[in-house]
Amino acid sequence: MLTGEDAADLVEPLITGMVEDPPWSTFMGRLRRSLRADYASLTFRPLRVGAPHNRVVHLASGRQSPPLVAQLYRDSLYRNDPLPYHDMEPGRVYALPELLRAGDPRHEAYRAQLLSPSGMNVLRIMRVLEPSGVSAWLTLSRRRGEFAAADDALVAALAPYLRAALTSYVALEHERMTASVAHEAVRRMNFGWLTLDGEGRILDTDAHGRAMLAESTVLTRGRGGRLSAREAAVGREIAAAVQALAADPQARPRAVVLSREPWLDMLLVKAARVGAGATRPTPSLVAYVHSDPGSSADRCEQLGQLFDLTPRQASLALALSRGLSIAEAAAALGLSVESARTYSKRIYAKTGARGQADLVRFVHRSVLAIA
Repeated sequence: MLTGEDAADLVEPLITGMVEDPPWSTFMGRLRRSLRADYASLTFRPLRVGAPHNRVVHLASGRQSPPLVAQLYRDSLYRNDPLPYHDMEPGRVYALPELLRAGDPRHEAYRAQLLSPSGMNVLRIMRVLEPSGVSAWLTLSRRRGEFAAADDALVAALAPYLRAALTSYVALEHERMTASVAHEAVRRMNFGWLTLDGEGRILDTDAHGRAMLAESTVLTRGRGGRLSAREAAVGREIAAAVQALAADPQARPRAVVLSREPWLDMLLVKAARVGAGATRPTPSLVAYVHSDPGSSADRCEQLGQLFDLTPRQASLALALSRGLSIAEAAAALGLSVESARTYSKRIYAKTGARGQADLVRFVHRSVLAIA
């Protein structure tokens, strides 16, 4: 157990250090100074065993290897590193003679090419293993002067605290990665939101909604800060939808097609009754705005690839998935209604859809949503 000054000086930065940049920099510096080491490092892979893109994290304090030696290790020496990292007993502090065999040519070459030029003549290494299988190695070194038994005891006493900190860091990194992937999926779906009061005034937005409002050639902030559109007919449709939802507590969500090329649509819903705080007005409505920056030609090509549709079938499928009736889609594509019906039957057969509603679901739940 750590007690007294060591506990105060080392445990607190170990707990708080996972959110430092770089992580645990205060802890590493204090530990190195406490043990009068020339160099201290912590090395691990932060994601669970087998995770893709699991980079190596190397945190260091003090005198590091000369640049040429460090480059040599990265280029080739790491392949011949003889230290039995994964065979080390977790929580035990190892001295260099326990890890390198005198007289072994491979071990002596490693000492001569990396350790001695780096000033790592006296070394201590401790492996820490957290519950999901992630290992970390704490290394301390001096150019001269052996570590005392009390130094080894201090490092060993840190093991449970370091394991707990590493466990939290690994869980945090896993959540960060999950959140990053989810955020990227939502970003690629091009959804943003705006909250409105009962008269359609914009109260707040997320970053994507704010960008849509600033960059869109369709949406605008109208008189009095109300959500509106540059085209008068679309503006009137938005205003009517806001009025209907605000007036009827039981009103169902209202969908509005704002633009067909490029595609931009919006779903207006009643806001959940969550307190907004004393300093901010409570929203009455939420406008979920969805854009499709891809051209119709791109989407048709992707639909064709996904469902094995001909170019004409893909064009009709895209039009139907965007809410046009057979007659409207036929007119937009220069087809007769009868030809459009024939194409639609082939589309339903290839996609497995039982009708237009099914087709809409299939298209909007496919990977096209994030293409």
